[in-house]
Amino acid sequence: MSELGEVLTAYYEATGCDAAVWRRDGADETPLRWIAGTRRDAPPPESLLPPLGVIRDEPTERGRLVIVPVAGPRPAWLVLGPCPIERREIDRYLKFLRPVVAQYLQNTLEVEHAANELAERYEEINLLYSISEILGRTVSLEEGAGTILREVSETVGARRAAILVHDRTSASLVVVARLGGEGMASPPIALDDECSVSAHVFRTLHSVIAEEGQMPCAAETAFRRGAMLTVPILWTTQDGSEPLGVVNLSDRRSGQAFSAGDQKLVTAIASQIGAAIQNARLVTQSLDQQRLQQEMTLAHDLQMKLLPDAAHVAPEANVAARVVPAEDVGGDFYNLYRLSGGRIGVMIGDVSGHGYQAALIMALTMSASAIHAQGTDDPAEMLRRLYVSVKEELTTTEMFVSALYAVVDREQRVLRYGNTGHPHAFVVNRDGHVDRLMAGGPPLGMADQAPDSVTRHWDVGGDILVLFTDGITDARNREGQRLDEGPVLDVVVKHRDEPPAQIAGRVFAMLDHYTGDTPRRDDLTLVILKS
Repeated sequence: MSELGEVLTAYYEATGCDAAVWRRDGADETPLRWIAGTRRDAPPPESLLPPLGVIRDEPTERGRLVIVPVAGPRPAWLVLGPCPIERREIDRYLKFLRPVVAQYLQNTLEVEHAANELAERYEEINLLYSISEILGRTVSLEEGAGTILREVSETVGARRAAILVHDRTSASLVVVARLGGEGMASPPIALDDECSVSAHVFRTLHSVIAEEGQMPCAAETAFRRGAMLTVPILWTTQDGSEPLGVVNLSDRRSGQAFSAGDQKLVTAIASQIGAAIQNARLVTQSLDQQRLQQEMTLAHDLQMKLLPDAAHVAPEANVAARVVPAEDVGGDFYNLYRLSGGRIGVMIGDVSGHGYQAALIMALTMSASAIHAQGTDDPAEMLRRLYVSVKEELTTTEMFVSALYAVVDREQRVLRYGNTGHPHAFVVNRDGHVDRLMAGGPPLGMADQAPDSVTRHWDVGGDILVLFTDGITDARNREGQRLDEGPVLDVVVKHRDEPPAQIAGRVFAMLDHYTGDTPRRDDLTLVILKS
């Protein structure tokens, strides 16, 4: 019962009068919506609804019916009755009820508006996260510029767009990625070009929304139609901001003007691009790309050798496990442990980010977990000790690890687990029912809170433990649609009677068919265990 419902119930107990609040959320013909009350009857007829400032008092066979309008941004009415008490006593209660109801409705509306605003911002937040992931996986901007431009244009609704980068040799802005204007040339734009919006923004370091017909420039025809939003790509140093290029967006599908919100969003993205450009220049200056690739390949081989062979826990458990890094090295991992009493421990983890840092955190986490798994029978305690071991490195690198550690005890027929923020962990039983192993705490590195251990029944020979990372659920097809976890679980349920290796093969075959030649966004890890 809501707080308002409790107030109306107290009123009913004191007076014997039923009470209800009804609100209209749309135009005049929109049906009334019941908000709270002591009894949910049909809404009052439209003919009985008084305007603000008027209280309607209608006699009925069971007593008087009082309908009171409530002031607020949306029309609402407090309906009292039938009441066995006099109107004078009702008016005494109304001095208290009317402001309480009005304040409650105002509060709920503010919460609703906040939720709607958060939902509107989610797409932009997700875009910033996606671009951060793209830039984190690329050595040069050119590798990710096209993807970034498509993501930004889709969110803002622009048909034409371009990213231009400063070429120091020619003192010009050069297009590195473009949408729209197929078949049209995109010549370099001189930094001192007076007609170019791009050159002007580069020189002044300030964003511009150039309206249709304002500052026309032949060099920008390929990526401009109508109004154009241009934002500088900046790299901030101790001496100030250094311009590195510009981002242009034009030709909105909606036909609406670019807003200050659009400008703020693209500015945030341009800041990320600026960091990526500067990082790329530093990499180019300090590393030989061929040697870097050789070192990455070696690191990949070493990382794969850290992962245990699934046969390590046979015959107590039949396990299939596979890790496919998005880059040569990544942050996904799993581990398998033979424990006392014939028990089997299994762990899956996902280190935030990619590349060398994620791989180093992954190696450290695997090494520490192998020690702590043998030191305690409690999965939550194991994860707590693991966090203590890697806390300093996680703090220094500003990374975190989502992890699940489970222990299968065949003799006791139980599964015990602790889950620190890992979302994709399930048990599929012999009937095909799927249970999620819920997280009991945040990822390691985000808080000092330790998860609770959870114990559940384990059907020996019937249950299947299914663990995977978000690289699988976030895999995209050519249309940019996420795979999600449903299709993965559908494959496991359908083929649950097969050995884990065959089930895993079917999952990756489905994944390959879904993504086609779409580049992977994240590491892919899958563990399937039968015992």
